[in-house]
Amino acid sequence: MAAIDEIKRPIIGSSPQVQSLKKMIERVAASKTNILIIGESGTGKELVARALHDLSPVKDNVFIAVNCGAIPETLIESELFGHKKGSFTGAVADKPGLFEAADGGTLFLDEIGELPLTMQVKLLRALQDRAIRRVGGNDTIKIDVRIVAATNKNLEEAVKNGTFREDLYYRLNVIMLETPPLRSRAGDIEILADVFLKKFNEKQKRSLKGFSPEALEVILNHRWPGNVRELENVMERVVTLETKDTIQVSTLPPEMVAAVRKQAGIPRELVLRPNFALGPVGLEKVLEDVRAFYRREALLYTKNDEEKAKELLK
Repeated sequence: MAAIDEIKRPIIGSSPQVQSLKKMIERVAASKTNILIIGESGTGKELVARALHDLSPVKDNVFIAVNCGAIPETLIESELFGHKKGSFTGAVADKPGLFEAADGGTLFLDEIGELPLTMQVKLLRALQDRAIRRVGGNDTIKIDVRIVAATNKNLEEAVKNGTFREDLYYRLNVIMLETPPLRSRAGDIEILADVFLKKFNEKQKRSLKGFSPEALEVILNHRWPGNVRELENVMERVVTLETKDTIQVSTLPPEMVAAVRKQAGIPRELVLRPNFALGPVGLEKVLEDVRAFYRREALLYTKNDEEKAKELLK
């Protein structure tokens, strides 16, 4: 069996959280046990599902992903289980569902927490019986599918609130894998930024060589609420817009730069160009804030040695 870093879509990162996740994927990939992947949006849950498939004995069979929250409630049963001709308006022919299409392979049920309660009952039955019945049909169709589900919701809370069935939760959650948020794996941010820089350089036929120190500082200190997906989108933006050989802080999204500087206690006026349309900026106050900020930073750097701080600030 191939190692996880050798598959087509490797999970990138060397942080302890990612290394632990990779080990768990390698450990459980060969099993047909149901797996539940939890994690914030943008943390790579589908990438984990694909890695589970690519490392499994059915890697040469089909992998089908479906977003349970993107299908209208009136259509989701037909999408998953298929339908018979004439079973409802518009059913002009027999149609197999995704369970049948994924037979022998992996079915990835993304955003499983969005599944309506009525469908949760039918999904539970399909998982228990390893069989489905098309909408409008009487025949039971046996299926051999590896189920991987994912959610960014707290399903335990959903169970308590009555919006998710407890029996389905335990049926899906035989093994749980968690994708860590990017802010908790700081050592991977620069690695991922370099990977995405290379990707978009190739895609857009650019030859950007890296990041200015100021731009890299902002990238490393941003909280990344949208996680890896947000980082990828930002990198596509800067590769598109940058006019210099290296990515400059001025090309990063202004709101991102402002958030990082605000987090560090830097006055907003140092981050964004003044908007004189809003009125006077108060230059003396801006300069006073600048001086105060640099004094604080110098004292922090020198561990409150005022003489050394003065030397740094000339």
